[in-house]
Amino acid sequence: MAKRVAIVGAGPGGYAAAVRAAQLGADVTVVERDNVGGTCLNSGCIPSKVMATAAGMLDNFRRAHEFGLEVSGEVRPDMSRMMERKERVVQDQQKGILDLLARNRVTILRGTATITGPGKAVAAIHGSEPLEMGWDSLILATGSRPLDFPAFPFDGERILSSSDALNLREIPRSIMILGGGVIGCEFAFILAMLGSEVTLVEALDRVLPLPSVDADCSKVLQREMKKRKIKFYLNRTVTAVDRDGTGLRVALAPSASGGASGPGPVQVEKLLVCVGRKPNSESLGIENLGLQPDGKGWITADERMETGVPGVFAIGDVLGPSRIMLAHVASAEGLIAAENALGGDRRMSYDVVPGAIFTNPEVACVGLTEEQARGSGLCARSETVLFRNLGKAQVIGEIAGEAKIVSDAQTGRVLGVHMIGPHATDLIAEGALAVRMGATVRDLAETIHAHPTLPEIMLEASLKSLGA
Repeated sequence: MAKRVAIVGAGPGGYAAAVRAAQLGADVTVVERDNVGGTCLNSGCIPSKVMATAAGMLDNFRRAHEFGLEVSGEVRPDMSRMMERKERVVQDQQKGILDLLARNRVTILRGTATITGPGKAVAAIHGSEPLEMGWDSLILATGSRPLDFPAFPFDGERILSSSDALNLREIPRSIMILGGGVIGCEFAFILAMLGSEVTLVEALDRVLPLPSVDADCSKVLQREMKKRKIKFYLNRTVTAVDRDGTGLRVALAPSASGGASGPGPVQVEKLLVCVGRKPNSESLGIENLGLQPDGKGWITADERMETGVPGVFAIGDVLGPSRIMLAHVASAEGLIAAENALGGDRRMSYDVVPGAIFTNPEVACVGLTEEQARGSGLCARSETVLFRNLGKAQVIGEIAGEAKIVSDAQTGRVLGVHMIGPHATDLIAEGALAVRMGATVRDLAETIHAHPTLPEIMLEASLKSLGA
């Protein structure tokens, strides 16, 4: 008899786990309360990139004269049609996932799962009677959602979550974005290019204040924000939001990390809150297994993705910020959880995870920063090359940015790659492979790169590391 694997959640981690478990011979059932694809497909990665692509195209039309092109008539965003295209893209991807699950004979139930005890669960199916389920292994892939603040709760009109921002039907004249992390910075560029007057507020001393993001990338991004007239206030926090006619009056103050006082209250049409996530772990019934999340609701799992309860695994965002909350990480965790649920013994490693941030210019990173490398006791060096040195960057008119290779000064081994520039999110794949394979800067330098292309930035940085 095939082993029964139940999976709660059909996001990037859940459906990847389902397919892999089915390929290994399991009888797999997935319970999803909403649409397949999770946050990434429905209210995150894919919808935001549809908007970013449209905003970038609009930006290129405005620059057409730089390329010797005459554009007659006004080019402006049509949000209704943009949202229609977003829905088509999302639905096509949803269909692809459902087809993939069907081809692998995975049972998908649309409803809410409750764990009632070891090996037992009940699925409350939409429009049908509850269904009792048995399982031998359980994979929790329930994800997370935007964190709201009681002082200024989401209303979907003036105070928006990141999910609300993906359903805008008109471009706000002015908007404040609270949070200068990945989501906040991406929306800052999207909305500015679409025509909003954007103000960004970040509590720390730089935008993208993530350990994985090189500080020099943050500096370049802040410079590009200024060029696009995106205002940003660092070391600040929002203390009050008052409704004022058809807009909002937002008060700022120095954050705990320090900062100057001011400015005075800022008048904006809308406030977009992009600070934090919270887990979808409540009402799962995991306490019936003796499994308790931490004080904030995040579930803990080991490197095999197994929780403290044998045969119960957890993957993706529900693990919280102690792991890496990215769609591609959830998929990798899902494959490992599925194999271990079927008797395998794989371990998850977070050492080589590429980060991709779709600002304009894009930011991407993998491996160690120079500071992290030296903090680990390595004799590290770094070399930086500007994108403006590349013929292809000049040709496409995107010369802002740089690429940095961090390497071991003694062995030449590539420890990290950090980029900000055109198509950086695509280019980082070569850096990820180099770090993963233990390649040296000489390996990169002796690899012939096609000309003229953007990947030559890796060639130039590696040659510089060799002193060439």
